[in-house]
Amino acid sequence: MRISRIGFGAWAIGGAGWRYTWGAQDDAESIATIRRALESGVNWIDTAAVYGLGHSEEVVGKAIAGLSDADRPYVFTKAGLVWDDNDRAAAPKRIMAADSVRREVEDSLRRLDVERIDLYQVHWPDTGASLDFADPDGVDPALATPLEQYWQTMADLVQEGKVRAIGLSNHDVPQLEIAESIAHVDAIQPQFSLIKRQSADELAWAAAHHTGGIIYQPQHSGLLTGAFSAERVANLPDDDWRKTFPEFTTELEANLALVEALRPIAAAHRTTVSAVAIAWTLTWPGVTGAIVGARSPEQVDGWIDGAALELTPADLDAIADALRTTGAGEGPIGR
Repeated sequence: MRISRIGFGAWAIGGAGWRYTWGAQDDAESIATIRRALESGVNWIDTAAVYGLGHSEEVVGKAIAGLSDADRPYVFTKAGLVWDDNDRAAAPKRIMAADSVRREVEDSLRRLDVERIDLYQVHWPDTGASLDFADPDGVDPALATPLEQYWQTMADLVQEGKVRAIGLSNHDVPQLEIAESIAHVDAIQPQFSLIKRQSADELAWAAAHHTGGIIYQPQHSGLLTGAFSAERVANLPDDDWRKTFPEFTTELEANLALVEALRPIAAAHRTTVSAVAIAWTLTWPGVTGAIVGARSPEQVDGWIDGAALELTPADLDAIADALRTTGAGEGPIGR
């Protein structure tokens, strides 16, 4: 698959009513947003079964319905986070047992209304825990499916024609090595942005193993768009997951200072802060593409330049200086 440098991220279009919502979202607006991204040259969409507890996949399916083969984007989705329909506000469980994965892939095929998923990814390692970042002690390894087993299940889905390629999201280098010994890791999906830079090792591994590297949250959940302020964070809806995370609370001042340092670079290129933040991630070895979310067509217009923007050595030096000065984020500053 030859993918565009930016892909459409479909987390927020899952809407309200679950643990990690971004708040209410109009489906018609979501479909219009996806269509704007496709018209702008984006040729892949990244979603997950858990986004909106199935709703994001349904919206993506409606957005691509009726498109010709020439216009149809690649569709990437993920498995391994399973929810309880009787308690939709609870944290999803990390489950990669073979029978559960097989149920998930059939449900995703139905919701997306496709015959085959282009890239099927394990969302998080199965640790026998819920996806509750506030409760890291709630892990029971005895309940976890070993990586060797669930990666074999994923490889079997390729052989059966259910999926075209398989990938691992949020897995570290030792886990990638184990998986590669069983079946080739076609793609990885780590979090990577100016604020979260710890995945450089995983990206280097991808580059060395002919594995695609598609990174998520290059705008860091909106913080690196230039549209945020302390007041806006305070006014986020109570059900917006971002409202209680450190990047939006205790670390907010440093992150907003970083954004201010990016504005002159954006102005020099006659583009947006979003485009600069995205373009920075695309300079890293191992990064094949960046997943960028949007909730309106106008937001797509605000970041699409990032796919083609070429930052100069002076730009990269200025960004590195800004990271040092502000102390924003974690991880290596330069390549």
